Amino acid sequence: MNPKQLTNNIFSITNEISFTDIALEIFQFQSRQNKVYKEYLNLLNIDPAGITRLSQIPFLPVEFFKTHAVISGNRPIERAFLSSGTTNSNRSKHEVCDLALYEESFTKCFELFYGKPQHYTFLALLPSYLDRKDSSLVYMVDKLIGLSNLTNSGFYLRNTDELLNKILMLEQAGQKYLLLGVTYALLDLAEKVLKNKFPKLKHAIVMETGGMKGMRKELVKAELHATLKNAFGLKAIHSEYGMTELLSQAYSKENGIFNCPPWMKVMIRDINDPFKSLQPGQTGGINIIDLANIYSCSFIATQDLGKIHNEHTFEVLGRFDNSDLRGCNLLIN
Repeated sequence: MNPKQLTNNIFSITNEISFTDIALEIFQFQSRQNKVYKEYLNLLNIDPAGITRLSQIPFLPVEFFKTHAVISGNRPIERAFLSSGTTNSNRSKHEVCDLALYEESFTKCFELFYGKPQHYTFLALLPSYLDRKDSSLVYMVDKLIGLSNLTNSGFYLRNTDELLNKILMLEQAGQKYLLLGVTYALLDLAEKVLKNKFPKLKHAIVMETGGMKGMRKELVKAELHATLKNAFGLKAIHSEYGMTELLSQAYSKENGIFNCPPWMKVMIRDINDPFKSLQPGQTGGINIIDLANIYSCSFIATQDLGKIHNEHTFEVLGRFDNSDLRGCNLLIN
């Protein structure tokens, strides 16, 4: 099956069998057509023809995106997204060959967990699209703002006073809205909300996109969410888990437990043996299968630590020691 046929099938996956079948086909395609992944498999003495189960597939370390063009096939590059970072030398680069596929992935994923973007006003505590065109997160949120087509949707990182006024207006109107942003910016806003003695938010979903290194004191997830829940008067804080190197996202609606869309899967590897998979409940390195990443690499070994709870849910517990400072918080340099 050619890549175009595979992309047509990705978003039709309904069960583990169809996921596995398509994942194995994509692996065979990428093992032949991705120069970096092919060389990596050769160095591991892996014969792609012998791979018949997901558990046998080697995951490409995410660090390769810092030093190599990780591309499968011969489609032209449509956009290059860069991870946030302290210098250009340690930023990952994801050269995307099919922007329409990326847009379909993040739109369908959002709809799966939250419904149509048209039903929300998006208030983003992120740099504007004009400030960070090379950010995949900003690109995604900018497109969702466009789909919402509501006049109050927009980027408010540098204008929190206007944002507070918008929140009051939306609350008074009883309109559903999604307030999302980098963690430290949400904490800054939470302090202003408490200082101004705002009423509890009744129509908001507050979603953090992770990261705070270098901006504020690090907080464990439970403490962060407790702080935000207290400030905004909410029962739960939502989270988004995504990476520059991927085209799909996972979402958590409470307690930091993430759900994957049907075309994405998380597996956990032993921190001392990267080729050994761990069982649910065991902590290790997070490996991600993102089938939407067909023109890049769908099998990525991240630098995040976590554990899976079942086939479709997982938890992020931190990062490996000595990992680079990177994350959505560093969008603002």
